[in-house]
Amino acid sequence: MGYFFSSGYVLLLVMFGIVPSVYAIFLAFTKDGAFAGFGNFVKVFGDYRFWPAVQHVAAYVMIWLISLVIFVVLLSLLVHAIRARFFSTSVRFFCYIPGALAGASSVMLWLFLLDPTVSPVSGILKAFGFETFVQTVALDNLPVIFTLIAFWTGAGGWIIIMYGALNNIPVEVMEAARIDGAGPIATAWHIQIPLMRKWISYMAVISLAAGTQLFVEPRVLGQASKGVVPPDYSLNQLAYLFAFRQGDFNGSAAISLLLLLVSVGLSAVFVFRGGLFERD
Repeated sequence: MGYFFSSGYVLLLVMFGIVPSVYAIFLAFTKDGAFAGFGNFVKVFGDYRFWPAVQHVAAYVMIWLISLVIFVVLLSLLVHAIRARFFSTSVRFFCYIPGALAGASSVMLWLFLLDPTVSPVSGILKAFGFETFVQTVALDNLPVIFTLIAFWTGAGGWIIIMYGALNNIPVEVMEAARIDGAGPIATAWHIQIPLMRKWISYMAVISLAAGTQLFVEPRVLGQASKGVVPPDYSLNQLAYLFAFRQGDFNGSAAISLLLLLVSVGLSAVFVFRGGLFERD
């Protein structure tokens, strides 16, 4: 029965994961049907847009992952500490609401929040010296802006998952900590967070995969700002330009393969360091 229930996922994985990846590998190492070696990669590395896109994605992913791990774990601990059942349920519900919005819809909402002329938080934006939408979405601000958008849409779901992980901690362990005199901070640091390690690693792996695929947010902001955010801001956007503007699917596949390799390598670090597949 277990094989039956997992067969649907395996089928989708093969159709939309493994087969496209194998085809991308084929395209990345060929040109006009002939073996090209690393020629496509050399061409991509030499493109003037490639390394700026790498820097943009790296800055965003670093800020995004660090803020996600810190604030999601902290907020989940606070929500779990709420004893009133109705209040705890309400907080978790409101945390999840932003995640129900699709990526493009979320960015559209943030277009109003980031415009000081119409934003309900215009006072905060003006306090930072932003008088216009163009000033707000300047290139140097984008990693933080994309982090805020991603956190607003995705953190709520992870808070609920971490809340469930906290509920799985044996009551006997928590009672033993209280008997030993451990306060809330000591209990969280020495017991709850270490026992959440696998879930934190899982969150980091999934969020890393999503972060490296940055596309919708800069594309929508670029259209709204009339070119302030360039169309080649992220690696996914650059791969899109290679494929559909330049007709170079081989170069696009090379960028996609590089993204895959980097994501797999960094995910492996989180998996092994976090003991994701270790048996308790």
